[in-house]
Amino acid sequence: MNQLLYVISGWLGMFSRLSLLLQVGVAVGLLLLYRGWKLRARPPLGSWKPVLAKLSLVALLALASRLLVALGWPGGLVNLIALLVLIWSALAALRLLLRRWLEPAQVEGYWRRAVLPLFVVLSLVGMVHQLDGLEAISQAPLLKLFDQPLNFGTLLLLVALPYFLIVLSELPVLLVGSLAGRLAGLELGNRKAFELIFRYALIGLGSLWLADRIGLNSTAIAAMAGGLSVGLGFGVKEVFSNFVSGLWLLFEGSVKPGDVLMHQGDVCQVTSLGLRAATLLRTLDNAELVVPNQNFFTATSITYTGSDNLRNGFLLVRADYKHNPDQVIAILVEIAQANSMILADPAPSAALSNFGDYAIEYGLSFWMANPLKNGMISAQLRRAIWHRFHQEGIEMPLAPRLKLT
Repeated sequence: MNQLLYVISGWLGMFSRLSLLLQVGVAVGLLLLYRGWKLRARPPLGSWKPVLAKLSLVALLALASRLLVALGWPGGLVNLIALLVLIWSALAALRLLLRRWLEPAQVEGYWRRAVLPLFVVLSLVGMVHQLDGLEAISQAPLLKLFDQPLNFGTLLLLVALPYFLIVLSELPVLLVGSLAGRLAGLELGNRKAFELIFRYALIGLGSLWLADRIGLNSTAIAAMAGGLSVGLGFGVKEVFSNFVSGLWLLFEGSVKPGDVLMHQGDVCQVTSLGLRAATLLRTLDNAELVVPNQNFFTATSITYTGSDNLRNGFLLVRADYKHNPDQVIAILVEIAQANSMILADPAPSAALSNFGDYAIEYGLSFWMANPLKNGMISAQLRRAIWHRFHQEGIEMPLAPRLKLT
């Protein structure tokens, strides 16, 4: 710890040097010039103008670095900033290209969670190396972990590497999974299972490398494994059960992304299936439900996309006894056939369902290709039936009200 404080105090002394202050002033001035242009121009998202402006900034920084060297001043820091701006320009160009090939929301999410933090870390490492070299600060001892000395560089690895292993592994895993799915002809559920297993294998290998890097011996690893087994026996068993259930569901394909099923009386669509829980989109109010994977093993699930996407809809209609049932049935079938979202094969059908106390009950059955459209189709049919019955003079009597005596 004393060595680390000594290195940091040395940095503070370096900032009093005129050569360093001059480089910082030149770099900050050019960066502020670019920032002022961006505030005035306000280029729209997806425009290539900021990329071209960054390349111009790189050229100005490189020219300033050469000019400082020609005048006998050091220009390494300005040259490093020019390199970082060039890397940032390349990443911004790649970001624009990916937005054309992939979903913009997916690209922006990966950009915020992975690219920006990684660029910040690399920039800080480059700055530290330019100022005083990485060796001095990375070898500064801090404390002991499992009887092993832990220096500053190892601590940074211990903190940063797990995050980047989890976040950065997302994109290559998706690319490898897509390639494997095309070559091996894997179904969506099997491909998702392969992607998740491959991703956790990468995370596991990275964790083993990190354990070896920080010097964990076999005794420390055995102690951690023992603690994990105790945790599985108490509170982590539900997480482990959901983990196994998620893998089973992905391989089996009984529940997979894109499926439409009934959950707690509401029609939902599976948007994603992870190793712990599935995310369902409830179409009624556009709410997202996070359901543990184990629930699909302990409860019955009604799916509309198991063997096909066809769904049957049913509508109950009442008409007065004085109307001819054949006429009412023909009208109901004609209304259903006129709806473009109802399939012609299987054809819609209507039948006399029951003789009620105050009206005859008719059932209208129809089929749709999109199971999520049942509510919309039923609403359109009810509206069309009311207007058609009004035109034909067909009455739909209400239940008589009870008179209190």
